[in-house]
Amino acid sequence: MSNRTVQGREHSRVLIYSHDTFGLGHLRRCRTIAHALVERHKNLSVLILSGSPIIGSFDFRSRVDFVRIPGVIKLRNGEYTSLNLHIDIDEMLAMRASIIRHTAEIFDPDLFIVDKEPLGLRGEVLETLQMLKARGTPLVLGLRDVMDEPSALAPEWERKKVLPALDKLYDELWVYGLPQICDPLDGIKVPPSVRRKMVYTGYLERSASPHADLPDMPEDPFILVTPGGGGDGEDMVDWVLRAYEADRKLPHRALIVLGPFMNRELQNEFLARAAALPMVEALTFESQLESLMAKASGVVAMGGYNTFCEILSFDKKALIVPRMVPRLEQFIRASRAQELGLVSMLPDDGVRDAHAMATALRQLPQQQAPSDVIIPGLLDGLENVNRLAERHLSEPRRPARRTLFRRRA
Repeated sequence: MSNRTVQGREHSRVLIYSHDTFGLGHLRRCRTIAHALVERHKNLSVLILSGSPIIGSFDFRSRVDFVRIPGVIKLRNGEYTSLNLHIDIDEMLAMRASIIRHTAEIFDPDLFIVDKEPLGLRGEVLETLQMLKARGTPLVLGLRDVMDEPSALAPEWERKKVLPALDKLYDELWVYGLPQICDPLDGIKVPPSVRRKMVYTGYLERSASPHADLPDMPEDPFILVTPGGGGDGEDMVDWVLRAYEADRKLPHRALIVLGPFMNRELQNEFLARAAALPMVEALTFESQLESLMAKASGVVAMGGYNTFCEILSFDKKALIVPRMVPRLEQFIRASRAQELGLVSMLPDDGVRDAHAMATALRQLPQQQAPSDVIIPGLLDGLENVNRLAERHLSEPRRPARRTLFRRRA
């Protein structure tokens, strides 16, 4: 990457936005991309804007930092509320938008990457996008391989006026997956001008730190059970525990990582149940989950994007128990991956028969590994993200001259 100068500086800057209303997925994806960028480019700094309440629990490499914007959480009725502050949601959103805009104005990035939400939470990134567009900053929307079923995503994007923004504001759409597995905009009437901006990168490969300070793990081969952040993974954890309670002869030990967002009472209940089972161990949170997965002989997971990347990266035999609400994202991903032979899937039928889970756990070590399926470019995501970013960062800025898109109320 050339040492392009912007306003007299020689080091390039990348700003990444992650709304993070719930869970760990967005933060972990953005952190992975940030680390890959600074590892490749020694004259680059990355700043992450995040609403995650636990972003400070993660380690960041040199030249990667974050700005924590006040957190919000989505209620079951679909409305948002402040996570910690007793203030009106409109005031909270105005505060977040102001922090985002002023951070971008001062940081003056040479590339702005927005994760998943094209206009941010309730449109909070729109003014920042317009300001940076006027400065000639390249704007990129990063999309995971699956967003949701078209019948749900299409009206949501119509309501949010997303497609005009993709057409008028964004320079590229990076899809962190492959078209032969999933097209995140399948079934949506997307203009050809937007389709031409889509670049499939492949999945984002993960690595495990050789110096990770991990908790005591089972000495025997073990199955890692992870519901990700844990906020909506109690059914899967309960199902696995009931399998071990019903079948005391299951041959493989289980290590359950409950996740930091799981209800505290449920955490305590699950920890107590695990303590009563000789073949099960449990802990509440591990920030270096990649290192745990690297040592596991198999994985039971809900099938979120990051977990799927880790399963592929560490070539783990996996049983996916996908979440079905409020989005079908995990089910769509797991179904396609099972069709290709990358994982096995046990859909949640609401009954969650303990013997069905016990049978699936017994079969898990016998199934094929992801590497037994040859899919070219499957894990080339970080390499391609670096290549795409380098192209943008090596070109001079071209300030926008035409009228910018403005979303109508």
